[in-house]
Amino acid sequence: MRRLFYMGLEPYRARYTLQLQEWNRSVFERRGINYFIVEGETLRADQAIVTGQVLDAHGRSYFGMSQMMNLVKLMKSGAVTSDDVIYFEDMFTAGIESLPYILDQVDPSHRPRIYVRCLAQAIDPDDFVHVWNMEGWMACYEHMVNNFVTGVLATNEEMVAHMKIAGWSAPIYNISGLAFGKNEVRGRVLGPLKPFQDRTFRVGFAARTDQEKQPHFYLDLIDKWFSKFPNSNVEFAIFSGSKLRGNDPTAIERIRQYQSSSKIVVYDDLEKNDYYDLLNDTRVLFNCALQDWVSNTVSEADTLGANVLYPAYRSFPETFANDHERLYVPWSLEDAVTKLVPLLRHPHKNMGKISDYNNGTIDRICDILEGRGEEYLRMSKDYRRHLAPAKY
Repeated sequence: MRRLFYMGLEPYRARYTLQLQEWNRSVFERRGINYFIVEGETLRADQAIVTGQVLDAHGRSYFGMSQMMNLVKLMKSGAVTSDDVIYFEDMFTAGIESLPYILDQVDPSHRPRIYVRCLAQAIDPDDFVHVWNMEGWMACYEHMVNNFVTGVLATNEEMVAHMKIAGWSAPIYNISGLAFGKNEVRGRVLGPLKPFQDRTFRVGFAARTDQEKQPHFYLDLIDKWFSKFPNSNVEFAIFSGSKLRGNDPTAIERIRQYQSSSKIVVYDDLEKNDYYDLLNDTRVLFNCALQDWVSNTVSEADTLGANVLYPAYRSFPETFANDHERLYVPWSLEDAVTKLVPLLRHPHKNMGKISDYNNGTIDRICDILEGRGEEYLRMSKDYRRHLAPAKY
């Protein structure tokens, strides 16, 4: 690889994208990779998500198209060659159809290898594209991309399976994690981490309060907990980087009711450092999402000394290396409460291992981009054999 052209995501204050480029830059420089960050323009200066759920609908489109314009300009000048790699952090990038349109008409010496990272999209039955009835055209878009990219990067083995049954034809690689910078996250908390026994008896919920994150299940868990332990001093909380919002009004209304009756504490509109300070004083981060596909929240909490409790569903068994003490039976409130009790009392023996492994995800990506990642290729018929063995 002569040069890597990096097509990152626009930064949002409420999302991990605020740190994503810096996490990648740090690894590129440590590995001595000759890289070029292709910039895009943002619509808003306040880094807020206004329309949509995961990324802002207008902002994502505007940033992607402006980014593609800059990439096309580089290609026209001859700066991009067949010895180079273009890496997209998001498979859905507005204007990406410019690439096959151009590459099919230029000399082979100007055709770089192209890799895209799939974040979810139409292959995920719980993704927001299905909430907004976008799956018809999005599936067609995905097959278009499959026709010209060198490889698609999946975040876990279950996502690979979803790609397979959707009939994706491009080479599929499992990077088994999300891009993460453990040192950068740890560095945002000044001084030593708070000892576990000195932390507030707090259970946090840091997923978006959209329907696919199942906020109602979290509220049901609170009810279950206090029915079993009526005199408990545990604080149940919601952490959010924006004002409390979601695509299920009944969940938001119920959260507000629980908030007014002091059954839950809502910490919203948080800056990243404020969120990390809360994690540094939290005992357990709880998750009940249908489709996090690894989740950056687990790496952040695991880095900052909080226990983590997630459902044994889709990507999470792989993420947790099949750790039965920190995975509960999906939709079982009884099992979730049972697993929560010891995690509130003591730090788990495997604390730190999840974030350590995700801290190596960008290195695994770079191995693939450099043509040395065949162990992550999932094109054989027996690709499911990778499910059971723990990755670390």
